[in-house]
Amino acid sequence: MAVKIGDEVTLTVTILKVLDNGVSSVSIPSYSFPFSIDTPKGAKAGEKIDITGFVTRIDAEDGKVTVRIDGGGPVTVDIETVSRGPAP
Repeated sequence: MAVKIGDEVTLTVTILKVLDNGVSSVSIPSYSFPFSIDTPKGAKAGEKIDITGFVTRIDAEDGKVTVRIDGGGPVTVDIETVSRGPAP
């Protein structure tokens, strides 16, 4: 998929744990660290959800893309893990 810097993309993540403070720990494919997001209403551990962000860096040689997740910071993932455009 051809993405450019500034494109809005979607990542499908898995909720690992819903915390009491309204935050969830999620797993992002090809990202080796836990990541926190605001918990979507009614979300439960084990569910897959879509989050969106904007491409800030592309490393075509390594097949990686860095996505800035609103409120969560940047994550660098394999380019195959992103979908073009925002989640519906």
